[in-house]
Amino acid sequence: MNDFPDFSDSNYQVEKELGHNRAGGRVTYLATDLRNQQQVVIKQFQFAKIGASWSVFSTYDREVQLLKELDHPGIPRYLDSFQTSDGFCMVQEYKPAESLATSRSYDPNEIRQIAIAALEVLVYLQNRIPPIIHRDIKPENILVDQAGKVYLVDFGFARVGEGEVGVSSVVKGTLGFMPPEQLFNRQLTEASDLYGLGMTLICLLTGTKSDQIGDLVDISYRVSFKHLAPKLNTQWANWLEKMVEPRSKDRFPNAIAALAALPPTPLRPAEAQFSQTSIEFKLNRLSEQLAQTIVISNPIPDTLLEGQWEIAYHPSDPPLSVYRWITVTPETFAANEVKCKIGIDPGRLIPGKIYQRKLLLHTNTLAKVYPLQIQIHTAAASTQIDLFPYSILVLFGLFAVGMGWFIGWSVLIAGTLAEALTSTGFGAVTGAAMGFEIAAWIMRSSGWRSGATTSTLAAVILGVAVLVKIFGGEITSAGSPLLTGAIVGLIGGTIAGIATGTVVENLISRGNPRQLTTMSSLLVASFGCSLGLSLTVGFTNAVVLTILVISSIGLGALLLHFNLKRVSNLFTRYKSERYLIKP
Repeated sequence: MNDFPDFSDSNYQVEKELGHNRAGGRVTYLATDLRNQQQVVIKQFQFAKIGASWSVFSTYDREVQLLKELDHPGIPRYLDSFQTSDGFCMVQEYKPAESLATSRSYDPNEIRQIAIAALEVLVYLQNRIPPIIHRDIKPENILVDQAGKVYLVDFGFARVGEGEVGVSSVVKGTLGFMPPEQLFNRQLTEASDLYGLGMTLICLLTGTKSDQIGDLVDISYRVSFKHLAPKLNTQWANWLEKMVEPRSKDRFPNAIAALAALPPTPLRPAEAQFSQTSIEFKLNRLSEQLAQTIVISNPIPDTLLEGQWEIAYHPSDPPLSVYRWITVTPETFAANEVKCKIGIDPGRLIPGKIYQRKLLLHTNTLAKVYPLQIQIHTAAASTQIDLFPYSILVLFGLFAVGMGWFIGWSVLIAGTLAEALTSTGFGAVTGAAMGFEIAAWIMRSSGWRSGATTSTLAAVILGVAVLVKIFGGEITSAGSPLLTGAIVGLIGGTIAGIATGTVVENLISRGNPRQLTTMSSLLVASFGCSLGLSLTVGFTNAVVLTILVISSIGLGALLLHFNLKRVSNLFTRYKSERYLIKP
């Protein structure tokens, strides 16, 4: 046994209760039509239980008469009505659907379809002559089935025609979903139902329950909901704001206008996700062309990412129509994953500078514009004078002075003891030439080609000096003084040769020009050794003095040449930089 009423006399059997409003004396049942076994909905109005007179029947009779005239797939059809001992029952078509008030989530596309379907029902109602105003649109009165079909129910508060749409002595509707004109019992229009539908959609989008919708309405009756739906498409947010404007004349005038203005874009717009938000370029050569690729993707389903690149304005850059040194390929796109190539042409950039630029991606997303930071390090300008190895050559010069001083004293002592200073000195020069060549052979076998070449040049120069002495007839005898000098020279020449080659290899490995390195190393070695010899044999020795003067003049000329070249290069650079792009 159950407590359901017995409607078998009217050919209906109640299966379960669907809902009730005890205060209003209304209960809704799911029942079976015993004549055809079809499921139906029975709305029972219990006038006796609420102490209402049968005159209230006229109110519900209006709903019956209204539903009899309506024929729309989005409105359950009227089927039958009958009286009971304590009231009246109305029978409608049953739709296996849940109301929007049921706790569940809808994806953005579903909400969009609900809005369209509900507006189409309102268009049907408002196109009737006279138009019909529902007056109680809320989540509980909109049903959605598993196939996504939308139904508008409960026409108990509906009014027909201009005369009946007008001012009434009783305010009917649901707080929070009634527009201000209905709340204050003023003239209703076709825009009045749009307010209830807009509030219903806001409930779905923000997850707000029907009895809490008033929390979104401020003292001026303006609805604030954007903070609860931060990812809502701007076009949809603006459309909803217009649907729920406090003043009816500020809303869409009717459902047709609201449907026509419905944004074509999804409720949740596309998003742009960057594989990286900044790019850094480092140029090793001034003429180097560089490019990097970034990937931009859109993770939002049923949306299409559209984008267009713009090079942000910079006061130092020439107009893009004149010269574009930053390029993006493709410049525009419509895809949910795209690879964009960022290219740099440094032809008119100043060497040795850091450039900061910005690219702007304009999109159809909520953010609208996405910045991409670009940093470019240009290669430093290389001039020969800028690379002149002063510190290393000074240290090498001091070593050469010490070596010359050592050889000079060794030759002086050995020659004095043997009473053959000239022969000892000639042997030292000959031994030094051989020592430089031995050093060249050692370095060549170790792969030091530049150092070996420099040491060989030194050996050749000393060899020429030896030949001049021989052909000049200055050397007429040999013996132990000559051998002693040769041994001293051989040791000193080998050490000096290896030291010279080491300096040359070190300087070249640091990027110094080969010719500059070789020439400067030989001149420094000659100047240092001759100065060291002069400290022992005195500055009156013609040969040593000649070498000292020639190497001094050569080294001075070399320094002067590169300093003049530096000034010329700097002047040329400053002059050309006036036409280059500033950082």
